[in-house]
Amino acid sequence: METTRMDLLVTLDEHYLPQLRVMLTSLHLSHPGVRCRVYLLHRGIPEERLAALREGLARWDFSLVPIQVDETVFQDAPVTDRYPQEMYYRLLAARFLPEELDRVLYLDPDILVINPVRPLYETDLAGDLMAAATHTGLLAGITDPMNRLRLENYEAEAYYNSGVLLMDLEAMRREVRPADIFDYAREHADILLLPDQDILNGLYGGRILGVDDSLWNYDARRFDRYLLTSQGMKDMDWVMGHTAILHFCGKRKPWQRSYQGRFAALYKHYQHLADRQLPPL
Repeated sequence: METTRMDLLVTLDEHYLPQLRVMLTSLHLSHPGVRCRVYLLHRGIPEERLAALREGLARWDFSLVPIQVDETVFQDAPVTDRYPQEMYYRLLAARFLPEELDRVLYLDPDILVINPVRPLYETDLAGDLMAAATHTGLLAGITDPMNRLRLENYEAEAYYNSGVLLMDLEAMRREVRPADIFDYAREHADILLLPDQDILNGLYGGRILGVDDSLWNYDARRFDRYLLTSQGMKDMDWVMGHTAILHFCGKRKPWQRSYQGRFAALYKHYQHLADRQLPPL
């Protein structure tokens, strides 16, 4: 059943608020008439910055719900410079979000939403904890088994990207336990490459519903790969007409002056739209 409201989740610190503005601007423009509640898990973003964002989002009938995380939850967690407590937030989101909330769509801030995501939001998870995409490509048949071996999760069908997650919060409240996550992080510290994503796959990879990455988590670095593996079908016109979530994965980001990626101009376009529609932070 279609909904005119969506519940979204983001987890970040104040340095990523400008990128959050851009992502939410793109989402609003792709969903006219849809109201969103944006739950923001954070450790300590100043209230004045949150107030400015809240005021801007209200113009679209979006509501901002900041939730300052209880740090006592992480007293037994392995926390270091490499493993800050924020890395656990999305994995433990069900613990911090309101009990009456049964589903939420998590989005990284380095994303543009260029077509409707409601079909993903309304996906029947059919008993799985989450839905996510694996970044398929020429090497997927090699890297997925390697990751299953590295993370010791042989039930997982793929290695999933944690930047877009549709979460069944009721199921996660029953099955996702902080102690399991902290123990896994401690016991596998030497082999975790992308810690939160590796933990997600290592513990819960067998309980994730796979979705099409070219629609719901398109890796903006890999245009040529999508074009090649689709035999030329997924060209730029296809992306602009079909892809909902464009994800700027990796270290190089489109808000950096040196960025020269294929979608750089599109990101700049949404940056300017955000500056016109939302107050400065």
